[in-house]
Amino acid sequence: MTKVRLRPLVLLMALALPTVGAVACGPSVSVKTANLKSNPMPEGKEWRGVYYSQVYGNLHIVTEGDTVEGKWRTVAGEAWGELHGKADGDLFKYEWTEHKIGMVGPSGTRSGHGYFRYVPSKVSDIKDPDQIHGEWGLGESDAGNDWKAVKQPNVEPDPKSVQPDEVESGTPAVSGGGWDSGASKEEAPKAE
Repeated sequence: MTKVRLRPLVLLMALALPTVGAVACGPSVSVKTANLKSNPMPEGKEWRGVYYSQVYGNLHIVTEGDTVEGKWRTVAGEAWGELHGKADGDLFKYEWTEHKIGMVGPSGTRSGHGYFRYVPSKVSDIKDPDQIHGEWGLGESDAGNDWKAVKQPNVEPDPKSVQPDEVESGTPAVSGGGWDSGASKEEAPKAE
């Protein structure tokens, strides 16, 4: 039996190739995933409602069965977003998209995944309302950024209320301009 002896330079190059390949393809992005198990939804509680966060503003959530959809507008008013997913008891996992108002192209929209856990109040008191606690992440990540919000008692959700006036059915209107002017959409004058 003959032993094959590798030269140190060949061995060094073989070890270096994966590193060179990784650098050539760009930095690796780690996906953060929350490993959570659901619990039963607390009795008499529901996901439907309006939840307020000092950063993300009012999140309007509507439900149909276990399907949950919501829209929000940041407190500063520079962005609005939409999310959708499935609820499993007190856990709601979703996909989201956020739109920067006045921006177009790749920098105008970002998206990712996230989750919320329904946290009921300890007492039935308006001073201690229910909350949602969760995280969101960019791309395939569903964790990394906190999102906590307080459920607003006796407030009906109106998801369309957070969208700029020019957005109709998720598509920017042809008219453009006049963000949130509240003016009615008028027909353009006809050429004669």
